[in-house]
This record gives sequence, structure tokens and C-alpha cells, in this order.
Amino acid sequence: MLVQAVMTAPVVSVDPSTSVADAAKLMLSLRISGLPVVQSDGTLVGMVSEGDLLRRSELGTQRKRSWWLEFFASPGKIADEYVQANARRVGEIMATNVVTTQRNASLEKVVELMGRHRIKRLPVVQDGKVVGIVARSDLLRALAEALPTGNEPVSDDARIEAAIAAELAGQSWGRNGLIRVYVENGVAELTGTILDERARLAARVAAEKVPGVKSVNDQLVSIEPMSGTVLLSPTGT
Repeated sequence: MLVQAVMTAPVVSVDPSTSVADAAKLMLSLRISGLPVVQSDGTLVGMVSEGDLLRRSELGTQRKRSWWLEFFASPGKIADEYVQANARRVGEIMATNVVTTQRNASLEKVVELMGRHRIKRLPVVQDGKVVGIVARSDLLRALAEALPTGNEPVSDDARIEAAIAAELAGQSWGRNGLIRVYVENGVAELTGTILDERARLAARVAAEKVPGVKSVNDQLVSIEPMSGTVLLSPTGT
């Protein structure tokens, strides 16, 4: 799936001259945790988020150091922290090293960027202009729409069985052919052998994700490769 399928557009944004107070009120009223900062022509220049408003003198949460720690901090760093705690305009506290994405980027790439940079949202940029934004909430919304609801029409057993077998064959832990599946009236029975107990839950999940599966009957036998010890399903269901 691509970014353009899930991104929010048009984007609510602020310009660098917006007051910190107005930006905070806007985030609260819209229940969002960050805003792109754009110039009058739509060019992205920064991002302001809830995190940028945590260390504020008005709240008494500005960063404080003992005299000896302040001695080791550079004057420039202390000056930056003072601005962050006391500035009145968004342009003075915004983050300028903004990580962005594009309309045709994959969601896989978006999640990778969010994880690597520990951020919650990515502006979607085209020709330097913000055309959308993709946030964690957009990804969750897409996931909720993609997940089966349980109300889907039940497929025939042979089709379900083939779908489960294909899912197992596509996984490194399931493609050895040791796990077999049989489906009757929507109930999937898993039989065969696994060499790692963690594959038991993975096999159940693989079966449960296929539309039309009502329940899974786990009859898998686990064999400990080193000792040859046989472990049956803990529940048998």
C-alpha cells in the first residue's frame, strides 16, 4: 500500500510567525500532536509537536542543571534551551531537520522511517510543498479497515484450506511441509510436526487470518530437535 492511499489531505499547518499559544490551542482543538510549519507559498520549513512544548518556563518544566553540570554544557546549548522554554513564535522552537515522505512511497518505508527517527508523523512533500501528512493514526486506520471483521461470507473449505497452505508455504518456519491443514465447515485442523514451540502460535495466526476460518484445532506435535522429546498441543484446540 502507498502513502497516497492513507495520508491526510489537505493538511492543517501553521506559519513560522504563529504564536506558540495559538499552535497549542490548534493542536488541542483538532486533537493532533504535531503541525507542519510552512511559508506562505506552502514550502515546508519545519515541524512543531507536543514534544517541543514540554520544557516551558510557564509550566516550570524548563531544563534545570546544577551549577557543575551547567559548567560542562556549552553556552550555545544553554541558549537553545532558553529559547525553547521562552520563545513566543513557532518559528523559534520548531524542528527544522524534518523527515518527509512522498505520495508514492510504500507504507513499509514510512514505518521504517518512523521507527528509525522515533517520530509519529511524516509530511508528504511534492516539489518542496506539503501535500499531505501521514501519522501513526492513519496507519492504524488503514489497519482497522484491512483486518477482517468476522462478518465476511464464509468461503468453501477447499479454498480456505488452500489459502492457509499458501500462507504457511510462504513462511520460513512453515515451508518445510511438516505442518498440514485440513478444513471442514470452516474449522481448520493443524496437524504435523513443529521443531520450535514458537511456530505453534505462528501457525494458528496464519490460519486465523484467512477469511472464513471459524476456529482452529491445534493438533501439532512439537519435537525438541536435540533430545527428540515429543510435546503435544497444550490445549488440543
